[in-house]
Amino acid sequence: MILEKKHLLIGCSLIVVAIALLLIRWLPVPGIYPRGMVIAENSGYLPLVIPTRKYDLAIDTFAWEERTVKNGESIGQILYENGINTPKIHDALGGDNPVLRPNTFRVGKKYTLFRSPDKKHLEYLVYEPDIYRYYRFQFIDSIGIREIVRPMEKRTRTASGVIASSIWNAMADQGASPELITKMEDALQWSIDFYHLQKGERFKLVYEAHFIEGNEVGAGRVAGARYDMANRTIHAIYYDEPAFKGYYDLEGRPLNKGFLKSPLRFSRISSHFNMSRMHPILRRVRPHLGTDYAAPYGTPIMAVGNGVVLEARYAGGNGNYVKIRHDKQHTTQYLHMSRFGPGIRSGIQVQQGQTIGYVGSTGLATGPHVCFRFWKNGKQVNHLRLTFPPPEPLPKSELPLFQKEKEAVLAYLNK
Repeated sequence: MILEKKHLLIGCSLIVVAIALLLIRWLPVPGIYPRGMVIAENSGYLPLVIPTRKYDLAIDTFAWEERTVKNGESIGQILYENGINTPKIHDALGGDNPVLRPNTFRVGKKYTLFRSPDKKHLEYLVYEPDIYRYYRFQFIDSIGIREIVRPMEKRTRTASGVIASSIWNAMADQGASPELITKMEDALQWSIDFYHLQKGERFKLVYEAHFIEGNEVGAGRVAGARYDMANRTIHAIYYDEPAFKGYYDLEGRPLNKGFLKSPLRFSRISSHFNMSRMHPILRRVRPHLGTDYAAPYGTPIMAVGNGVVLEARYAGGNGNYVKIRHDKQHTTQYLHMSRFGPGIRSGIQVQQGQTIGYVGSTGLATGPHVCFRFWKNGKQVNHLRLTFPPPEPLPKSELPLFQKEKEAVLAYLNK
């Protein structure tokens, strides 16, 4: 009896060993083969592929194609051309309450078509308006659309540089994105004349960096900036309290002094205010009662301060122009526009930094630029020589919280 049990145990053990050997023979051992590797057929192992996932889809299981939105294309047209009928398109967009509105579908943005392996049926379409989110249309099992927001991490980072020619070039040389450079200029635009920077001047900023899947994809607010000149240092500290949002100096005084230094972000001064300039077209001496900023066609032109549009029209040598009254003392004018900004017309209110038009060469102009003119008490003046009284500082009740936020920013700027 004991001998029979012993033989039975030995037999069972041999069966287990045989099964184990077969499993080792036919299944890959974890850790030996790289992720996604297809094992050769003659190696004795079953082929194994780890699928590539994107947009929460196993994209290797589709015939897929990336495209960009062309001028004049709509999402409905693209779906119809890929075999989706009108009722399904209506349902896919979200019915009577569309998830994706037409103005979200923009020229130059990427979308991806996912078809069945035989390429006969469109099963998904994914549209990416920006790095932070995407829309996924579904046409199998059920019809619908989902907006998926990618998980984003925010980190505090710094950037710095030394001026060689311009702040744009200095930051670009450090790998800064155009988005971050623009936000740096926004922080300092009331305090720095970007057209008269000196070689060797230094800057540093603290900003909120956006990360998706471990990659830096964008920049949030600039929390603070420092600009070092030969004889002084300028600080910009962002204060986030709802009633007082904006940039302040170290004493809590607003940096916004009422007017921007320039109506363009990135340009150069091609002609200064001059009472006896030789006109480049008329070829005679006549006063040039403005400052010319040269920039590429289509560059946005900003209102330098809050105000009311007095005129937005075409007039002879001025070409397309906009004139804005800011207060009882100050008026500005912007000449030679290629076209006006959205909704810009006589009588509307505009905000500082709002796009009121785009650089062009209408009227008497030799090339694309904006002639910027500034009136004070009814007289045209050189705005680059104007000084304005400092605005009121933060209320005393706000200073303790401002000081706390300021010290946190300075800890990064002074490292």
